[in-house]
Amino acid sequence: MDPKRTQQQRRRQRGMTLIEIMVVITIIGLIMAAVGVAVIPMLDEAKQNRARMDIGAIHNGLKVYYAKKGRFPDTATGLQALVEARTLEQLPKDPWGNAYVYMNEGGKPLVTSYGGDGVSGGEGVDADISSRDLEAVATRGP
Repeated sequence: MDPKRTQQQRRRQRGMTLIEIMVVITIIGLIMAAVGVAVIPMLDEAKQNRARMDIGAIHNGLKVYYAKKGRFPDTATGLQALVEARTLEQLPKDPWGNAYVYMNEGGKPLVTSYGGDGVSGGEGVDADISSRDLEAVATRGP
């Protein structure tokens, strides 16, 4: 056997070539991109669902406050009244890190999250979510 030939055979068996490694990295990158495209919209939807659940919980806290005090907190006092009355442990933040907005509209409470952009209005992820919207869904049904 030729020693030069056996050395070349060992070198080929030793590992992967640079081309093979680049192909594997490219395939992994494509898979990660596909997963990212599928997961990111689901994260936005999960944040919106969490905001709806938080608003529902705050609204339930407002009902308990009403049962104790006979009235809803005024707009100036806001949700802090629920903490002071020990109806809530602390004021929650919406999934985007902003405070929930409370207004007492003629004796009817309204709790709102301004969405991803943190300002009134918007569409999609930036759309406002309020207790008024949740009441409309509840009365309309599934």
